[in-house]
Amino acid sequence: MRNTDAQLVLRYALGGLGLGLIGLGAWLVAAEPDPAGVLLWLAGAVVLHDGVLAPLVLAVGLLIAARPARGLWRGALIVAGSVTLVTLPLLVRPGEPPNPSALPLPYGRNLAIVLGAVGVVTGVLYLVRRWAESVRGRGASVRGRGESVTRRRERRARRERREPPARGPEGGQGRGQGRGRWRGGTGD
Repeated sequence: MRNTDAQLVLRYALGGLGLGLIGLGAWLVAAEPDPAGVLLWLAGAVVLHDGVLAPLVLAVGLLIAARPARGLWRGALIVAGSVTLVTLPLLVRPGEPPNPSALPLPYGRNLAIVLGAVGVVTGVLYLVRRWAESVRGRGASVRGRGESVTRRRERRARRERREPPARGPEGGQGRGQGRGRWRGGTGD
């Protein structure tokens, strides 16, 4: 695949911007009074992300990959994870806050309430989807073999006119047709 001129310009512009931001970050770390502390914090963030958070996300993704309504579960986990990440610094801050108004609310209890609400809403939506699927499934079985009314009418009309069945998307005949008289076979 060839890159167009616009793609190349965009690629080089973004690469240059990235290099510029890396240089700015290095300059700001060097200007810090304690650059070793900043670098230690950055290394800890990388280890925490790559050693704990990323494997946890992958493991949860593998667990819900085969579940029905996995998009619903993913959405719930994204909301729960985002709320937890926003609240976590307020929960793990060591010691008393320097300003008493900084933590005026019981964040632990409120986080539990929000996560419970996310769980309840997700559970209700999941049950509603399952119920709707079962209602649709019962409707298809009442019609017979899950075939639409239109398709049954077309099949009946072809049979009455003795027309060959319509070819499928692969160029063959419909399911289970085999090599009958319409395709020039022996009709076995």
